[in-house]
Amino acid sequence: MKKDPRHSADLYFFDALVSAGSLSAVALRLDVTPSAASKRLIQLEKRLGMTLVNRSTRRMSPTAEGLVYLEHARSILAQIESLDREMFRFKSEPEGLIRLNATLGFGRSYIQPLVSRFIKKYPSITIQLFLTPYPPALSEDAFDLSIQFGKPPHQKLKTRLLAQNRRLLVASAAYLARAGKPALPQDLLKHNCIVIKQDELPYSEWILSNGQSTEKVPVAGNLITNDGYVGVQWALDGHGIVMRAEWDVARYMRSGRLVQVLADYTTPNADIYAVYREQPHTTARMNLLLDYLSRSFDNLNPGSNITVNAGW
Repeated sequence: MKKDPRHSADLYFFDALVSAGSLSAVALRLDVTPSAASKRLIQLEKRLGMTLVNRSTRRMSPTAEGLVYLEHARSILAQIESLDREMFRFKSEPEGLIRLNATLGFGRSYIQPLVSRFIKKYPSITIQLFLTPYPPALSEDAFDLSIQFGKPPHQKLKTRLLAQNRRLLVASAAYLARAGKPALPQDLLKHNCIVIKQDELPYSEWILSNGQSTEKVPVAGNLITNDGYVGVQWALDGHGIVMRAEWDVARYMRSGRLVQVLADYTTPNADIYAVYREQPHTTARMNLLLDYLSRSFDNLNPGSNITVNAGW
């Protein structure tokens, strides 16, 4: 039998007709004319090829076939109502899995506590948080959402700016007292620079600009790591100069444990983005998390200590 969207409407009509007891009563209930209600009944019986109601009495009553149709109609309508309630519950109490990725240090310091607060508000959502040294390729379908520094070039990915971010050059006061403070980018060649390794090169290229010129300096040192958190700890221990995101070092700068060098020079921005693919089955819960992260970062400053039981 060919499907027709009007068939489901017939279920509502026939249930209302039997409950009302007459064409005039059901017409009043459905806000149509009695002739329109009569035409609707005739069309329904014609489609099914059988008589559904007895018209010999003042109050319409279902025939044997009508009773079968009514029983199934009410069962289907109850299922539809149950489905509507379930969908409303799903909308008001979102649930499901979000596979979330962030880089190691930033993930520990910021994303982990924000997820902890988010899950207190939406306990029916499940979040798998995986921390990696570098952002993954979302095309591999390992994650639904990745928090990254810098906007990725992949045009098919969706992005949302969460916070602005600068990369800063910092070192401990003890190191600078011992080795001196660089005045120009080329002075970095004389310093022990802590390298955050992301490729096979034996050095890291730092790009610095003063608004008039841009210099690329191939810095090197005796400490190399693939973990930004480790690099910051080595700088705190007085081993050299490191380039890290402001969000990673601001707290130490405020306390005086780290000092910015070459402050008149800027480095390429590393704004914080949420990167994801459009997936209809995760849209509702994903939007909740994205909105929450965006509001949270609006209320944060670089280097803020996040208290899990705080507001937002």
